[in-house]
Amino acid sequence: MREASLERNTKETQITGRLAIEGTGSYQISTGVRFLDHMLELFSKHGGFDLEINARGDLDVDQHHTVEDTGIVLGDLFSKALGDRRGINRAGYFVQPMDETLAVVAVDLGGRPALVYDQQVSVVHVGDLQTELLEDFFSGFVNHAGANLHAKVLYGRSNHHKIEGIFKCFARAMKYACSTDERLKDQLPSTKGLL
Repeated sequence: MREASLERNTKETQITGRLAIEGTGSYQISTGVRFLDHMLELFSKHGGFDLEINARGDLDVDQHHTVEDTGIVLGDLFSKALGDRRGINRAGYFVQPMDETLAVVAVDLGGRPALVYDQQVSVVHVGDLQTELLEDFFSGFVNHAGANLHAKVLYGRSNHHKIEGIFKCFARAMKYACSTDERLKDQLPSTKGLL
């Protein structure tokens, strides 16, 4: 099984994480931001990843450091668990209807970080989460996972559904991108021979 665990400590946050790519969707998430916990729980469940994240941050300042650093830790966990990425599908995408909302996410684990993020959220908070910080979360993820990530809400009414649709798409796109192809198990997924 491809697994990773790590600890990230700064003056702003202390985060421990554990990931099993070939999991069963079990999770233990505690970031101090309950809506972020909920999104990571459904990411774990819909991706079939076992995920543990325990974050303590300077929430008395605001949520920025905690949310961004949680994305960094998630990216580091995937990068470490994937190793040299030999045999993986590398890219994946998913289109998710979430009631009246439709979201799409495409990911490429090719080693180059890039983010295009368009959530169409029109409120400052959903639950207890400052919604603008999700772009920082995904930016932290792509920079530490070595991933291209394009996330877009095509349309919708509920801001909750827009964010949830993105996280469900993210989970299923990652599930496919991380999956291995037995025929290509000894190959890097690149014509360059290097990721």
